[in-house]
Order: sequence, then structure tokens, then C-alpha cells
Amino acid sequence: MSLPSRSFAAFLFDMDGTLVNSMAVVDRVWRAWAARHGVETDPLMAALHGVRAIETIRRFAPAGVDAEAETEALTQAEIDDIEGLSEVGGAAAFLAQIPAGRWALVTSAPRALALRRLEAAGIPLPEIVITAEDVAHGKPAPDCFLLGAERLGVAIADCLVWEDSLAGLAAADAAGAAAIAITETHHVAIETGHAARVDYRGLDVEMDARGWLRLVAR
Repeated sequence: MSLPSRSFAAFLFDMDGTLVNSMAVVDRVWRAWAARHGVETDPLMAALHGVRAIETIRRFAPAGVDAEAETEALTQAEIDDIEGLSEVGGAAAFLAQIPAGRWALVTSAPRALALRRLEAAGIPLPEIVITAEDVAHGKPAPDCFLLGAERLGVAIADCLVWEDSLAGLAAADAAGAAAIAITETHHVAIETGHAARVDYRGLDVEMDARGWLRLVAR
């Protein structure tokens, strides 16, 4: 699909699968967790993307499992494992084109994990970072994107959300933001009516007469 033709006051970026290709780590850590608890892996792996770990664990863990303790242990395992982490194609160069204070990170990951992965992938840290700890309800609830727009001082309707997961795109829709899908980490086509790109290569940001952000394909 074509790029959005309008300009935006700010961009809101998911992290995993959108700015950072962490699929190898996610696969290793979550499959190991599933094996320890006798959880079927295919439904688990299909459901976890874009969703906070605590919510995934509560959904799939056997009865009697301490979800908070399991989430803490799993998060530490993900922090410790950075093998194979990389930026999504062209992400760092694309972000370098966006003025400071005009974009935010909005991720379902805990803050410590987000900071670790951004550093490992060479992605700059924005002024505004919204993580799992900052909201009561994770994606697909709209809370995180609404908070990101609020902290940037812009209306959510004037934001463009960058996402890779259906849960994240649903959260953007629920918030009232425009959205675009990044598909580098997808093995099959994502079923969405949103504009989509594989990665950020060949994509520039221009400023319109108001100083808002407009996407231009080279």
C-alpha cells in the first residue's frame, strides 16, 4: 500500500519487530519457558507478539504459577540474551532524520529490557519512552499510545504509529492514531488494512510548512 499522504505532528514507534529485530532472542527465551512449563509452543508464539509478557504468562501458564515471578525471570533471561539482535533495516538512519521531541518509543517491553535492546541494536534513545510499567492495560488497549502522545504534547489523532504486530495496530486504531506496519520480521503477510513497508530503507522524512513530519519514498 502507498504511504500516508498527510503530515503528522509526531511519530510513535513500537520496539520489537519495529525498530529492533529481536525475533531470534524472543524465540529462544519463550520456547525455553514453554518447555519448562509444558506449554504448547505454536499457540504461545502466535499470541505473544506485541503483548506484555505478564499478560501472555497469565494466559498460558499452568494453574498455580506465580505470573509476576515468572515474568521477572523471563525478562532477565531476555536482558541477558542479545545474540542475534539487530536494527530493523535502516531504522537508526531513519530516526536520525526526526527532530528531537517529535518521536517516542512505545513498547510492551519492561524499561530495563527496552534500554538493553536499543543499546545492543544501535538505536538512539528518544526523550519519551513508554514501557510496560507505565500503563495498567497493555496492547491491544490504547493506553500506551495515548500516553505517548500526551507526553509529547500532541493530539493522538495527529500521530503516526509504527508497529509490527496486530495487537499494536489494534491499539493504534483504538487510540485514534494513523498507523503503518513494518514487516521485516514477518514470515507470512500481515493481514491489515494499514500501509505497510518491509523496513525503513529508501524512506525519508520531510517537514511541511507547519513543521510537521511527512514521509517521502526515495
